[in-house]
Amino acid sequence: MIYPQHFIDELQNRADIVRIVGDFVDLKKKGSNWMGCCPFHSEKTPSFSVSQNKGFYKCFGCGKGGNSFTFLMEIEGLSFPEAVEEVAQKSGIPLPEPLDDKTYQKRKEKKEVEKKLADKVIELNQIALEFWENHLHDDNPDSKAALEYLKKRELDEETIKTFRIGFAPDSWDSIFNLLREKGFEEKLIRESGLVSVNEDKDAVYDRFRGRIIFPILDLNGQPIAFGARTLGDDQPKYLNSPETPAYVKGEHLYGLFQNKDEIRRQKYGILVEGYMDLIALYQFGVRNCVASLGTAFTAMQAKLLGRSARKVVVNYDGDNAGVKAAKRAIETLLSQDFEIKVLVLPDGNDPDDFVRSEGFDAYKEQHKKHALPYLQFVLETIVRERNLALPKQKAAAVEDVLPIVASVRNTIEKRETLKQALHYFQINDRVLEDYLWKEIQTNRRYASGDDVEQFETDKIKKLVIKRNTKKITVAEQHLLELLIHDAGLRKEILPQIEETDYETLALATIFEALFYLNENDLEVTSANLIELSKEDEIAADIVPILLMSEPPRDKDEAIDMVLVEAENCLATLRSMAISRRILEISQELAFAEQVGDAELLGKLVNEQIELARMRRDLQDKLVDY
Repeated sequence: MIYPQHFIDELQNRADIVRIVGDFVDLKKKGSNWMGCCPFHSEKTPSFSVSQNKGFYKCFGCGKGGNSFTFLMEIEGLSFPEAVEEVAQKSGIPLPEPLDDKTYQKRKEKKEVEKKLADKVIELNQIALEFWENHLHDDNPDSKAALEYLKKRELDEETIKTFRIGFAPDSWDSIFNLLREKGFEEKLIRESGLVSVNEDKDAVYDRFRGRIIFPILDLNGQPIAFGARTLGDDQPKYLNSPETPAYVKGEHLYGLFQNKDEIRRQKYGILVEGYMDLIALYQFGVRNCVASLGTAFTAMQAKLLGRSARKVVVNYDGDNAGVKAAKRAIETLLSQDFEIKVLVLPDGNDPDDFVRSEGFDAYKEQHKKHALPYLQFVLETIVRERNLALPKQKAAAVEDVLPIVASVRNTIEKRETLKQALHYFQINDRVLEDYLWKEIQTNRRYASGDDVEQFETDKIKKLVIKRNTKKITVAEQHLLELLIHDAGLRKEILPQIEETDYETLALATIFEALFYLNENDLEVTSANLIELSKEDEIAADIVPILLMSEPPRDKDEAIDMVLVEAENCLATLRSMAISRRILEISQELAFAEQVGDAELLGKLVNEQIELARMRRDLQDKLVDY
């Protein structure tokens, strides 16, 4: 033990666990205990109980329990000695001298040295920030232009002060000279990240020049780092502090200092990407946001946010990069057991553009009506540019969703998430499901949430393709036999064929080859067909069989009967395609009903009714033949 056991026992008895837990959980008295929503997992009905008399907490949902020390160790990631020290500090009880422990002492001494250096860097940051804040309001053209830029972004003076926004002069040495004049050593200034160093010329110069400064504040409001935006076309557009003794990337959230109380009050946070997204939302009254500082959202950032709320809406940009970043953030948040929704604003707008053009009410309305449960967002984005009727693309979709499924903490919820994903991908295959589940359970790389590109996924993809490869239908094979041998028939039938008629078929590659040859005025020869279908194993095998079939009519024979036969085959294929789409809609309807999306439900029902009518018409046509 680092501290005497008698002191730890006394501290545990004297500490007010309700006060300690209450800093993180909204507790309400219920009988002799206090109740609230568990900070360690997402829940709507409070199941987290705190006994003030016994100094003990217990969640009847996730099963976690303990005392004041274990609570702080769990929620803040503290070691036991650190938890003892924090409980003592919160309880106003002085700490005794720790027992002799050389390892602990060395670690403590190292931390003290690191903290002193970090405090020194923060002191330099504070001086630089005050200089930049004052310079923003100086009477010179550059400062006026910077202030005008902020006002064009509709930021008022109160918001500028709240976020301590400043402006760095376009000078190579303003900050360096200022800090040297105040007596700071060059070595410390270099370590602060406020200057850059040209090793070849042994020259030191200000890192931030002619840029608007956005300070990154820690939970105590101290400036630990900076982001800076150019006013012109200089590159990079944004420039950030490097890691320093005071700042480690991925361990802080922009805006958390200003917004943490509102996040706790509203019991959820909004996660955005950039400084201006957050500041614009704050300006318009949305004050429960944090920004991930332009880096991949980390587990440490999730833990920071989790101290204030266990629910989050991810509102990243709607472009491909933003969607990819949102999916990665979802993985991280799931691993920390958050309740997650995702909001993608219309027309690819980012939060900054949207709230300035549409206003507070419109933004809140988007949250109310269009924030999707995370799984719906993930599945919709995965299938958006994929044709699930094609086995290879279905395999890619499965590959894409596995890291999300693996990030879910609860085993039952994880299995259910896998089931929902496979159902959405139109995979009703218990053998495949069981194989994927076993892979997720046993593969530690999935469980750790590493990037999917690092996985050995060939076996999974091959299995998905194998079990989802379509069988050749009589109608498609017969139609191709008719078309391959008859140029006149191709002239009549190819214009009637739509891509949706054949794209899901086993022999789709041969249909594509016929269209390619027709569009490029090339002959339908065995050599051409074999060349165009050689990448598709099934098509490559069937082409010789099609070529050996008998021509459907003699050269002088009328086309009428063959044309009717071909149109009959085409009507059958089209009816099959419509039936597949109706089945897809049935699955999408179940999902839309599950997430309560009334607008999507209406659209799907209307589409299903129209498709059913088209299928009846086709069937009537087949009867007439």
